[in-house]
Amino acid sequence: MTKQRLIYLPLGGAGEIGMNCYVYGYGPEDRERLIVVDLGVTFPDMDTTPGVDLIMPAVDWLAERADRIEGIFITHGHEDHVGALGHLWPKLRAPVHARRFTGRLAQMKLEEQGQDPVVVQIHAARPEWIEAGPFRVQFLPISHSIPESASLLIETPAGRILHSGDFKIDTAPGVGEPFDAEMFAAIGAEGVKVLTCDSTNVFSHHPGRSESLLTGPLHELIAGARGMVAATTFASNIARVRTLAEAGVAAGRSVCLLGRAMRKMIGVGVETGILTDFPRTISPEDALELPRGNLMLIVTGSQGERRAATAQLSRGKYLGLEMKEGDTFLFSSRTIPGNERDVIRVMNAFSELGVELVDDHDGLYHVSGHANRPDLQRMHALVRPAMLIPQHGEHRHLREHARLAEAAGIAAEVATNGMMLDLTGDLPEVVEYIETGRIYLDGSVLIGALDGVVRDRIRLALNGHVLVTLILDEGDEPLGEPWAEIDGLPENGRTGRALLAALEEELAGFLETVPAKILRDDGRLDDAIRRVVRQVTMEEIGKKPEVTVVVSRLAEG
Repeated sequence: MTKQRLIYLPLGGAGEIGMNCYVYGYGPEDRERLIVVDLGVTFPDMDTTPGVDLIMPAVDWLAERADRIEGIFITHGHEDHVGALGHLWPKLRAPVHARRFTGRLAQMKLEEQGQDPVVVQIHAARPEWIEAGPFRVQFLPISHSIPESASLLIETPAGRILHSGDFKIDTAPGVGEPFDAEMFAAIGAEGVKVLTCDSTNVFSHHPGRSESLLTGPLHELIAGARGMVAATTFASNIARVRTLAEAGVAAGRSVCLLGRAMRKMIGVGVETGILTDFPRTISPEDALELPRGNLMLIVTGSQGERRAATAQLSRGKYLGLEMKEGDTFLFSSRTIPGNERDVIRVMNAFSELGVELVDDHDGLYHVSGHANRPDLQRMHALVRPAMLIPQHGEHRHLREHARLAEAAGIAAEVATNGMMLDLTGDLPEVVEYIETGRIYLDGSVLIGALDGVVRDRIRLALNGHVLVTLILDEGDEPLGEPWAEIDGLPENGRTGRALLAALEEELAGFLETVPAKILRDDGRLDDAIRRVVRQVTMEEIGKKPEVTVVVSRLAEG
């Protein structure tokens, strides 16, 4: 009889925070039937990925096995879990399964990319089961910072897996279901072979705090503010947006939502019945007619995103609205690691305008959506898995989470992107390493991270560019002198000469002495001109720019 095995393979989200994509398989080796959990994105930065719009996991391994994929399961609606669906689904072409709110966001992702949203199947939570080849899957309600988040209970012939997804232990999340300890304890009592678990806050040693604890401080802050009040938070945190809006209304202010993502999330919440009592809001046009002291803005851009409403307000006006001295701006959010510089830049811009800034303030105005260390330990105790695989975290988070599990007598293994584990036996075993990578959305085109496009863009940004144009007549003789154009380089060198003049003078001198055999050979001529340009620029400005040589040859006759 052919040996059957249960495998786990992270393609994104293991060894990093964001870009989540996990694969489970069951069957004969190299013929396993597969399910995919989440297709998320991460975001670029100007240092390493300038000009890139989104980053998503390379799914070549999955695409080559698309006929073996039984389904794609989306745990919740955050971009790092569903943001790549519209771009990557055509490579996989499998049914998509989600709960109602998440499913509507998934449908919108597909619609934005011209895909048919009918592939998204909407499911109720436990006790409904979804049949997917050798798997049976159940959505388990769990609290997080977006409504209808879910863990997945995955039944296989080799045992049950509990995929936690992003979660926190919150019995009063405001919007969405509270954490149900009895349900997870019952599942644990029935037996769980593997817990694959969120590791984001494993280094936070205090118990997590409830979203409901923010209501009083936010109401008090907004009631005491003068001038116009603006607040930013994650658009997907509908509970926080509602609390902010209610605090504004309680303080006698009209509330205006700014930013496409904010309006979309609230719209989907209302459409799917998640939000039934959101305060009335006004349009930006109506907001312009109100006294500043009667207005509250809730805006996108808590991470300092340059094109979002927060950053635009810090630079001047957004849809005619502007912050002024004495106004208050609240960051009701946590700055994601890597975004600190962008957020501080926006804060300083507001400070220069005389705006009163209020930030997280030791958790007074923000709580995390992820389980802290004591909460992870509680989940371990409730579920009582035979083994634990940490996920959703940088390597240091995964390693610490594994140690935490092992201290409680639970077998654990750190698996980063591309490490395939065999979970069939009593201990997790690394059996294969899969080549993984990243795909960039660059404008409207998907490119590979190693295609060289972004690398060349960075080289241009760092080194500048010189374009040299040369015309040769029918006899391969220069027709006139070469001319140069520069981009991203100083106009004058350290000798005081104009850089363009120095380049053109040296190129003209080179052409007076260059052998005819080089003039007849485009490749050798190109190389020679590049060397001249880089020698001059190195002497004048201490840089070796990128060089493009255009040689035009006049046809005979």
